[in-house]
Amino acid sequence: MSAPSGSDLKAATERPLSFVQTVKAVAWSFVGLRKRAGYEQDVHQLNPVHVIVAGLCGAAIFVLALVLTVRWVIVSGVAA
Repeated sequence: MSAPSGSDLKAATERPLSFVQTVKAVAWSFVGLRKRAGYEQDVHQLNPVHVIVAGLCGAAIFVLALVLTVRWVIVSGVAA
């Protein structure tokens, strides 16, 4: 597989879906509930820059939620 050219990357970053639609697709991907047809549609319509940003934000929110949950369990004494 060859590396994409500059025009291919530029065309990919100008894809039509909004950032909100990208966040929805990334959220479904985090959960793991995505139909193959939906995945194929996303590959052709999602802006890769939006996917990267949404994925990083989603991962940060997930890690923050885990840290806050652990701190809450420790402070509340439930773990004792």
